[in-house]
Amino acid sequence: TTEQLKLGNISTLLGPAHLTKTTKSTQIHVTKKSSCFERAKQGHTPEPGSPIFKRSPDITKTWGTKSEQLLRIDDHDFTMRPGFGGPAVPVGVDVQVESLDAISEVDMDFTMTLYLRHYWKDERLSFKSNNNQSMTFDGRLVKKIWVPDMFFVHSKKSFTHDTTTDNVMLRVYPDGKVLYSLRVTVTAMCSMDLSRFPLDTQTCSLEIESCKYLIGSRLIEFLSLQFLIQEFHTTTKLAFYSSTGWYNRLYINFTLRRHIFFFLLQTYFPATLMVMLSWVSFWIDRRAVPARVPLGITTVLTMSTIITGVNASMPRVSYIKAVDIYLWVSFVFVFLSVIEYAAVNYLSTLQELSWNMRNYGMPEENGVKRERMLVQLAMGTDQVTGHVGTSAYSNVWIDTHAIDKYSRVIFPGSYIFFNIIYWSIYS
Repeated sequence: TTEQLKLGNISTLLGPAHLTKTTKSTQIHVTKKSSCFERAKQGHTPEPGSPIFKRSPDITKTWGTKSEQLLRIDDHDFTMRPGFGGPAVPVGVDVQVESLDAISEVDMDFTMTLYLRHYWKDERLSFKSNNNQSMTFDGRLVKKIWVPDMFFVHSKKSFTHDTTTDNVMLRVYPDGKVLYSLRVTVTAMCSMDLSRFPLDTQTCSLEIESCKYLIGSRLIEFLSLQFLIQEFHTTTKLAFYSSTGWYNRLYINFTLRRHIFFFLLQTYFPATLMVMLSWVSFWIDRRAVPARVPLGITTVLTMSTIITGVNASMPRVSYIKAVDIYLWVSFVFVFLSVIEYAAVNYLSTLQELSWNMRNYGMPEENGVKRERMLVQLAMGTDQVTGHVGTSAYSNVWIDTHAIDKYSRVIFPGSYIFFNIIYWSIYS
């Protein structure tokens, strides 16, 4: 014997059906009946209270309808643009910048992640819909229809994200309007003028080329790293190719101002401290050669290291940058402090030799040689009186000491004056 069973929730997926079960076997046979919509097409009147009785059928909601059949993909040649042979297809471009990932002065490029959206109308994709709702598809349908052949001009590399699936979305409206969106990371060229680096402002452009563009705009969000986004605007120009002709090109311009705080910590403050450290030698006794010479050499070598480190991270340009001016002037101040001590030491030696020759061969006085007294006078005091020595040699010692005394004022004052001029020009 056989008995008929109701399928419950399964019937909602397969439609009304009869389930025939044989008690002697485990086989289940499903016979699918025609749906209410199919019976309505055959002239049957739908039962009261059924969904088909309340509203007219919508082909976009019919179970089992393939998107290719709904959009009539096989009925058209989508290798051709819409309206081929007629006017150009207006394509709207909408760019939403997710992040500005990197800007490289060495490679003269920038990398950003963005959502690139295209808008156009292709009447070949129009379909019937009573509620005027759009249909959304994934990237598989994109390969079967016509999409704008846009490309990034002067791009070095770019890719479309594919985790966990291709980050591509296609939305089609009943009248044939199409929204095509994809998430892209692109690295493009940016010609930079580094003459005011790191107090510079750069303008980088992401150039997109293809058909006639209608510019759109949306919320712009940035992770700017060491740059501050000052301005964002779009322009269009014509690009000429000798072999193919003229093409419209879209320019998305970013005006970027570099954050100076990073370079203040990494470059300017260390250079300034090295210059100030070189001034310490002016307060050290001129006869303390082991103290003053290593101090001067250390500051010179440290400044050389700072200059080398900054240039290693910069492109080899043929002009002088703002940071180069500051570092090299600082280096000159450090170098001059070493030369200052060399001059002091040399003049002191000459003066001591002159005094020794003047007093050579004088008899002993109270058992103490005159040469020994000269050494005591050179130390600045007399063993007997404890005061600064008199006579011509004492005056010479004061003149030599005056070089360090004047350097304590001239060096800091000159460096402060240089900083005032520098920052007033470049800031």
